[in-house]
Amino acid sequence: MQFPVMNSAGREVSQVDLPPDIFEAKINIGLMHQAFVRQMANARQGSHNTRSRSEVRATGAKWYRQKGTGRARHGAQSAPIFVGGGLAFGPKPRDYSKKMPKKMRRGAIRSTLSALVRDEQLVLVDQLDIDAPNTKAMRSLIETLVGNQSALIVLTAEQKAVRKSVSNLPNAHTLVANYLNVRDLLKYDKVIMTLEALEVVKSIWRVGE
Repeated sequence: MQFPVMNSAGREVSQVDLPPDIFEAKINIGLMHQAFVRQMANARQGSHNTRSRSEVRATGAKWYRQKGTGRARHGAQSAPIFVGGGLAFGPKPRDYSKKMPKKMRRGAIRSTLSALVRDEQLVLVDQLDIDAPNTKAMRSLIETLVGNQSALIVLTAEQKAVRKSVSNLPNAHTLVANYLNVRDLLKYDKVIMTLEALEVVKSIWRVGE
């Protein structure tokens, strides 16, 4: 597949051949959803903790006498129905992580990249190199490429100045090409990818790699 490559001024300067096994793969919505759910679950700390009636600090003495008050029978103020009592069936620390076979994870990434190409959400640029971090210049460049839409910029690890320039922009985010994931790719309106990052993507996500 021939795909246009833009420069920083938003003009097409060349075309590049996108590997069909990555950018023209069968789009499996169910697989993408499974990968997304797994990623969100694995991000949960699971450190929540509540106290049951046996763990709250309360007297163990009977609150009031058993008979003659007209009230229900109670043996302690730690019961869940009382203020300051324990929480019934409250959350406890647990592991939310999910497993997914490597072949399925890789298939989900290829499906996502193929969906971006199909929906015209992918923008390839020849370079985004700047000498020093400059938020104003980077905002102008992104607006030239995608207008007012939110954007994910896929870079190489060496492009640190670009990453710092984007860090203060509310509708833009950077991602190193080695760490492509379904959540970030689907979160933004457009995905801007440099040619250097494309080479990294091709080296990692080709079928058989």
